[in-house]
Amino acid sequence: MIIGCPKEIKPQEFRVGLTPNTAREAVSHGHKVVVQTGAGAGSGFPDADYIAAGARIADTAEEIFATADMIVKVKEPQAAERRMLREGQLLFTYLHLAPDPEQTKDLLASGCTAIAYETVTDARGGLPLLAPMSEVAGRLAPQVGAWSLQKANGGRGVLMGGVPGVGPATVAVIGGGVVGTHAARIAAGMGADVTVLDRSLPRMRYLDDLYGGTFKTRYASAGNTAELVEQADMVIGAVLIPGAAAPKLVSRAQLSDMRPGAVIVDVAIDQGGCFETSRATTHQDPIYEVDGIVHYCVANMPGAVARTSTIALTNATMPFLLDLADKGWRQACADDPHLLQGLNVHAGKLTYYAVGKALGIDVMSPQLVLKG
Repeated sequence: MIIGCPKEIKPQEFRVGLTPNTAREAVSHGHKVVVQTGAGAGSGFPDADYIAAGARIADTAEEIFATADMIVKVKEPQAAERRMLREGQLLFTYLHLAPDPEQTKDLLASGCTAIAYETVTDARGGLPLLAPMSEVAGRLAPQVGAWSLQKANGGRGVLMGGVPGVGPATVAVIGGGVVGTHAARIAAGMGADVTVLDRSLPRMRYLDDLYGGTFKTRYASAGNTAELVEQADMVIGAVLIPGAAAPKLVSRAQLSDMRPGAVIVDVAIDQGGCFETSRATTHQDPIYEVDGIVHYCVANMPGAVARTSTIALTNATMPFLLDLADKGWRQACADDPHLLQGLNVHAGKLTYYAVGKALGIDVMSPQLVLKG
């Protein structure tokens, strides 16, 4: 199989879909790897490293899309990339289709087969290809939130850990999953007063057993959420419904009850965001203000630490990538029901229920696709 890795073109996206180590593994399995020149530079991987691993360097993305059997990326294909996809081609990347009808329409029209990192599952019910970036984004959230809290950036001018005689920042984390847990740990480590909101009692017991002396937990009822949001210097949105649009948990009306200069960090923005006032921003222009509340809604937060993120992501994706290349997507998905959960689009059909529900599009069962 020819595996192609184009350079990411989303603004301020420095990650890359393949590391030289991944390329070397694919080549050792008998596959050809083609990487666009400069694709790994933002993550600290020069073209020479890919060449040493046995990959070929292509000058343009057009060449890669025209020749590769499988396209491996990080972020969802941008409009220019979607126009280059073709029928029968395999796309393996993050997609986040539920809040993105235009991308969904283009992928369906292309006739390609698209497997989304974020909906691949594991035997424990986890999301193994989303988890590494959730860990990174969770750990980044308090860091970028602390920067946003600085007065020069429009925030309240509150130091996360306070100082002797002055209390710390109050942080509410909505969602106790991977993102929320990592965000709470880092925020607490910075000295903040942290509370995690979640609706799963078993999850809260787990967090309390493990981190009871580090941060607090509260049940995420509407009343508790409203109370903590009103009191918080920083609110981190860390809610995920796999493959689906994020629920709106804080309304615009509630912003008027928040402290002026408080900060919202919406880590769920890839899935549409969990605050009514959220809209995607970039690393170049990361924050904006609504009703006196600072919003940080960068849609590719892990891209800020591209080397760490790329290595963490490709460590997780490599076994699946090799299965897809060795067996072909159909056999690989037939052998692994968890990989099959990643199938979102095939030959003009949508194959992931949560996306279809969000966008009002008919869905074909992925099991039926395998039989076709």
